[in-house]
Order: sequence, then C-alpha cells, then structure tokens
Amino acid sequence: MHDKISLKEKIGYGLGDAASSMFWKIFSMYLLFFYTDVFGLAPAVVGTMFLITRIWDSCFDPIVGILADRTKSKWGKFRPYLLWVAIPFAVIGVLTFYTPDFDEKGKIIYAYVTYSLMMMIYSLINVPYASLLGVMSSDRKERNTLSSYRMVFAFGGSLLALWLIEPLVNYFGGNLNSKSGWLATIAVFGLITTIFFWACFLFTKERIKPIADEQNNLKEDLKDLWKNRPWWILLGAGIGALVFNSIRDGAAVYYFKYYVSSAVNFDFSLFGSDFHMTPTSIYLVLGQAANIIGVIIATPIANKIGKKKTFFGAMAVAAILSLVFYLFGKEDVFLIMSFQVLISICAGCIFPLIWSMYADSADYSEWKQGRRATGLVFSASSMSQKFGWTIGGAGAGWLLGYFGFQANVEQTATAQNGIQLMLSILPAIAAAISVAFIAFYPLSEEKLQIIEQDLNEKRDQN
Repeated sequence: MHDKISLKEKIGYGLGDAASSMFWKIFSMYLLFFYTDVFGLAPAVVGTMFLITRIWDSCFDPIVGILADRTKSKWGKFRPYLLWVAIPFAVIGVLTFYTPDFDEKGKIIYAYVTYSLMMMIYSLINVPYASLLGVMSSDRKERNTLSSYRMVFAFGGSLLALWLIEPLVNYFGGNLNSKSGWLATIAVFGLITTIFFWACFLFTKERIKPIADEQNNLKEDLKDLWKNRPWWILLGAGIGALVFNSIRDGAAVYYFKYYVSSAVNFDFSLFGSDFHMTPTSIYLVLGQAANIIGVIIATPIANKIGKKKTFFGAMAVAAILSLVFYLFGKEDVFLIMSFQVLISICAGCIFPLIWSMYADSADYSEWKQGRRATGLVFSASSMSQKFGWTIGGAGAGWLLGYFGFQANVEQTATAQNGIQLMLSILPAIAAAISVAFIAFYPLSEEKLQIIEQDLNEKRDQN
C-alpha cells in the first residue's frame, strides 16, 4: 500500500487510457458526422439514438462496478478486465463503423445495436480501469501523479487518433465519405488499443485492500454512496464539464466543413506515403496538444493551491473564453486556432483532477462509513461522465436538426449561426454550471490529509 509507484507502472497505467481515449475521441468528434454524412442518417435520428443508447450504457456502468468489486482472481479485482475485454473492444469498434447495404430502417437498427454493444463493452473495460486508480496507492500526491499520467496518455492517444484519422481514411478510401476508408482505419486503431490494454494489465499492480471485508452487501454499498456528499457534488461538476466538451467536440467537424470552409491543408509523409491534414484536423490536434499541457500543469497547481481551486479556476476561464469565441468570423482562422488552444488547456486541467477527486470521495466514504466500494464509486462516476456526454452528444444532433442542418449541402445562415453557438455560447453555459457545483465541494486538502492519516493507521493495524 505504501510502495512507491515506479515509472514503468505509471506509464503502464497511462497506456490503458490512451487505448480507450482513441475510440472515445473518435466517437466524440466523428461519429455524429459518420452517421449523417457517410451512413446517411438524419441528425435528429442520431441524436435520439445517442440519448437512448447512452442512458442505458450509463445505467450499465454501476452494474460493471458492482461486478468488479466482487471479482476475485489472482490478478486482483480490476486488472483482469483489461486482459479479457481488449479484443471484444476492438472488434465491436470496427463493427460500429461498418456500413451494411440496408434500407433506412435497417441502418437505424444496425446503428442502435452496434453502438449499444460498443458502449457496453467500453464500460466493461473502462470502469475497472478507472477503478484501478483507487487501489494502486493511498497517497494523495501519488494519485494526482497517476491521474496526470493517465490524462497525458489519454490526450496523447486522442492526439494520435485525431492526427491520423482523416489522413488514414483518405489513404484507405480516397475521401472522408469513404465507407471502406473508415472501416480499415478503425481496424488499425483496434489493433493499437488491444496492445495498449494488455500492456496496462501487465505493468500495473493492485495494492489497497478494504479495511472491512463487507463487499457482498450491495444495499449498504448503495446506501454509503447515497450519503457521500462530495461524490454528489463531483457528479454535477463532472456532468457540466462533459456537456461542455461534448457539444464542442460534436460540432467541430461541422464548424469547419460548413462554416469556416478553409482550403488550407498541411501535408506530411508517413511510412513513405503522402498525407494531408485539413483545417479540421489541425484544429482538433491543437486542442489535444493543449489538453496535454493542461494535464501537465494541473498537478503542480493543484498540489500548491488545491484541487478545488484549480478546477474552479480552469472551468471559469474556459466559460469566459468560450463566450468570446462566438465573436469570431469565418475568416478569423488564427484567432479560432489560438482560442482553441487556450480553451483546451483549461479543459485539460480538470480531467486529472476530477478522477483523483473521485478516489478521494471513495476514501471519504470508507473513512465515514467504515466500508469501501471502489468499483461502485468509480462506476457511478463513470455513469455521470457518460450522462454528461449523452446530454452533449444527443443535444448536438438535436441542435443541428433544430437549426435546419442538411448533410453535404451549403448551409443556411441560421444553420451556420447555430453551429457557431455550439462552439461558444452553449458550452459556456455548461462550464458555468460545472463551476457552480464545484464551489460547494467540501473536501479541502487539510481534510483529506486527516482522512488519509486515519485510514492508513487503520490499515496498518489490520
């Protein structure tokens, strides 16, 4: 429990989120576009599908957490899922981007089935992975460091995906509307994610054992979670932050294709082949690179002024910058790119903090109730994250339909203005909601130090 976490283990832990974040970011940035412009579904239909499937998936997360809490193996409670689910994760991901030659009704059914399966498989590997943070170390600073490694690798995986996704689709299929190009590209990423998940399994270790062996009482676990005030506040703050990101992510491709419409490209060579990066790719890659900067600076800032103040400040600045973003015209490409960097730095700051804070809330529950259900806490937290993503993702589809968006044609002034709002004013409102919640977060650094000392003393006695 008191072991120093090695660099190898930190890197191994980070690789797990690099894997899941590749698919997560592809889903966030491109799946709505894929369904409307490649698969041929109406945006409102896709928005409703996102809502229904993600609500079910969000409810599925606690089931996975409860299952993981009760898993017993020679590898621990959470690590086995990294081994068992890696291949299904890749296979279902590929099937999600397969486009069968069905009529409209058949396409909708296929999309519902494959996307629902993908989200369930995602939960089955990502909830145990997230829970792993809570049992690798009891030290708050080590957790901050692990969480930062996780987020650096997460955004690194996202950066790799966003850097290569359009060039690979164009390489395999000739253009961004190519069905075969998307299928081959996702297969490449599926192979990478499998390798990364297995490396995470091999390099990490579970150390923390519960003080009391009462993990079989689900009713008491749920009762403890219900009484966990810090967790509820993080729930609200996390949902606000995810809505902020998911609306911006979902609208970005449309923003450049139908509003900015810049013809500037960046050319590069990879493995002897020429690739082209569009303004969309440059915008998204800059955002991911800036996210990594935010992750890197979050830990030293949080260690100095506290997690709550760091979270509050980052989201408040992101809200203000997003409001300013609305003022930019389609010719203000430099300002658009610059503010993408600034906003993404702020967004990057909060992600390592919130998962470290969820681990703190699990400690708080054990300190207060004498029981620990790490998997349930993190699965319920993952549920809230997905619920925020659900609101933002479904909202993006509905908003496009509301503003009169039509795929692959020139957009009306109303539709273009709506896409602008989805990159600026609407995310700013979500960020402000996140700030309002985190203002009431009760676990100060001094309080956490007392909790950590008390729990360590009890564990040493057992």
